[in-house]
Amino acid sequence: MALALCCMSHSPLLNLPGPPRELMDDVEAAIAEAAAFVADFDPQLTVVFAPDHYNGFFLRLMPPFCIGTAAAGIGDYGTHLGALDVPADLARQCAEAVLEHGVDVAVSAAMDVDHAVVQPLERIFGAATACPVIPIFINAVAAPLGPLSRARALGAAVGEFLAGLDLRVLVLGSGGLSHDPPIPTLETAPPVTRDRILHGTAMTAQQRQARQEATIAAARDFAAGANNLAPLNPEFDARFLSIVDDGDLGDLDDWSNTYITEAGGGSAHEIRTWVAAFAALAAQGGYRTAHRYYRTAPDLIAGFAVRTAELTEVNG
Repeated sequence: MALALCCMSHSPLLNLPGPPRELMDDVEAAIAEAAAFVADFDPQLTVVFAPDHYNGFFLRLMPPFCIGTAAAGIGDYGTHLGALDVPADLARQCAEAVLEHGVDVAVSAAMDVDHAVVQPLERIFGAATACPVIPIFINAVAAPLGPLSRARALGAAVGEFLAGLDLRVLVLGSGGLSHDPPIPTLETAPPVTRDRILHGTAMTAQQRQARQEATIAAARDFAAGANNLAPLNPEFDARFLSIVDDGDLGDLDDWSNTYITEAGGGSAHEIRTWVAAFAALAAQGGYRTAHRYYRTAPDLIAGFAVRTAELTEVNG
């Protein structure tokens, strides 16, 4: 068994026109460093912890966690459309092990995943199907949300399972950091959108195009200070990154959901994916972060961060 980590923010705007070239060059360079780290590690399996944006999971039934034994990208924002390479038996064994460790997790034999899963796979590996992957969904958008300690417990249970595999495994966390994009809710959504986030009603090509154009407009207005989205919070982001860099994951247990929302924005709850990924690595021993990148990126509506990490000692 060998384990390594890569965590990165995602954004639909990475694949859309609008962000300035200087920003994109800077972000792409950071991602390229992470991709080189992963290429040197040469994983045989990737476990990706990621949220969803009402593309695969809906309010008619919203689990806190779900492991996919089969999965397909929905192709949003120009990302991969079609099946991922999911080793079904391993994914099922992972779910069984997590349950044995006392963490309740759902299982999906037909998981739909959006850019939160696919974008980092494409950016790190060059293609979403380049490495076998076990997708693990973490709810970060639909209240009620559990405490961060449960995401840490999930990651630790997954890490314990991975310890028993004779494979090189990459744990990948996708999401965060501070950001507050316009996410619909049952209380605020118009009828068509409300039906989609509640029942999973399929979007037409025209609706997807309209959502893409709205995303571009929201980012443009946010960068210009022309809408009421919560501002990015580099202090919140720095505090979080310092904790995961230092390996003090238990310090996050005191971060309430109210604090995360007020300090980081409604979608800052995606830090749960980082917590789970780092907890999976920490379950194997001490670690150090290798590549460290952070930038406030209003044009991406995100405090954008990239981290890689490797074990420095393995629990005996």
